[in-house]
Amino acid sequence: MKIALIGHGAMGKLIERLATEKGHEIAVVIDDTDANLFAGELAKKLHGCDVAIDFTIAMAVRRNVEACMTAGVPTVVGTTGWNDQIREIEQVVKEGNGSLVFGANFSIGVNLFYRIVDHASELFAKFAEYEAFIEERHHSRKKDAPSGTALKIYAIVAKHITTDSSVAATRAGNIPGTHRVGFDGPADQILLEHNARNREGFAAGAILAAEWIVGKKGFYEFTDVMDEVLNQ
Repeated sequence: MKIALIGHGAMGKLIERLATEKGHEIAVVIDDTDANLFAGELAKKLHGCDVAIDFTIAMAVRRNVEACMTAGVPTVVGTTGWNDQIREIEQVVKEGNGSLVFGANFSIGVNLFYRIVDHASELFAKFAEYEAFIEERHHSRKKDAPSGTALKIYAIVAKHITTDSSVAATRAGNIPGTHRVGFDGPADQILLEHNARNREGFAAGAILAAEWIVGKKGFYEFTDVMDEVLNQ
């Protein structure tokens, strides 16, 4: 599979290494030197690729997706912080008759964590004395707060338990990505927690999504990929 990497920071370099180890080819690398290209110019660089993986910044997502749709290249968007544009981006994909997978978090472990939280929330919803809370911590370089992952977790909990509490977000030092969901009652407290030791889980998930999206049309979330994998 010929992969175009859009963004060549820490995540891009890690994806490059892991994808190469799996036998894929990194055909194109789009980095900071291409930041000022228009979508049409960027599309020319993407021709011939089987899939593109985007880990850049939120303000670049629309341009990158438009370029991929013009080039006819399926896209995996690992960039976060663009939820306010999601309907517009979906329309770009639909009009381009293309395909895209996005996710608040491409970690396979986190996506299994989503399912655990969903089931736990459904159970605790049956007992009114329990209230839910969500906490997340990241290093100070992460700008969006709460994180996309925390907002996704909040939405999952809110399907079952009505809560007025917001997500508690901390940004400091070199704290690894940590997400915690608690259910607190008068007699006890139950905690569910996910800790990311490194970025490899995110990179592996993005590559899985890239392998999955080739040959498909439509606008998908990474949970759709996980659903299919878990139902096999």
